[in-house]
Formats: sequence, C-alpha cells, structure tokens
Amino acid sequence: MTDPVSTPPSPTPSPDAVEQPQVGTLSTASRDIAEVPSVEIISTAALHLMSAAAVNLGLAEDLPDHKDLDEARSLIDALAGLLDASAQSLGHHHAAPLRDGLRSLQLAFKEASTIPDEPGTGPGEKYTGEVHPVASHR
Repeated sequence: MTDPVSTPPSPTPSPDAVEQPQVGTLSTASRDIAEVPSVEIISTAALHLMSAAAVNLGLAEDLPDHKDLDEARSLIDALAGLLDASAQSLGHHHAAPLRDGLRSLQLAFKEASTIPDEPGTGPGEKYTGEVHPVASHR
C-alpha cells in the first residue's frame, strides 16, 4: 500500500491579516462606519494629524527631544488641506477649535525651525495664509 498524497497545510493567516468580507455582504466594520457622521470622521482624522505633528515638533511629554520638522511640515500641510477642504461640512462649531490647533502647530513649527520660511510658505500657509504670532499688549 502506498502513502496517500498529502497536501501541505494551508498557511495560517498572520494576526495582521485583514479578514475580507464575503462578496455581497457588508462587514460589521463597514456597517459601523456607515453610521458615523462625516464630521466625526473628519475631526478624528484631523486630531490624528495634529497629534502626529505635535510629536514631530517635540511637544510630546514622553518624547520631548524628538523633532522631525520634515515630517511635521507634511502633517501640518495635510491638516491644513483637510480643514480647508472640509470647512463647509464641519461648520464653525467643529472647525474653529481645529483651526486653533492648526494655528498653534504652525506657530510651534516657526519657533522650532532654525531656518525661517519665506512669508506665506510655512507649513499649511498656502491654505491658511501667513501665520503670525499674536503681539501681546503691555
């Protein structure tokens, strides 16, 4: 009697593998995301960009010495573009605090940078216009 031909075991999916939904059905994640208002998704994306930019500007308490201004510039540009493109959808109530956060990041970038950008060319300024620190009145 001969040994039966065995088929190799199928590879075990890695924990990082994304399970694909069956064709014609919505996955639970898709159903969940369909119920989330766009303002929440946009705000969440903006907060992620803000957090990442702050870390790369050395503003994180647990990484105060970490600075990567190239990364920070890209993140601030993306944040400014997102807020510019979605301003009407967000409305003033949601957009105002995000714009304030963006402005704070732009000013922190100017402070952290040893080589100043030309006026109007700092991160995000093509969307927001030139950013200046507020002069204090004494």
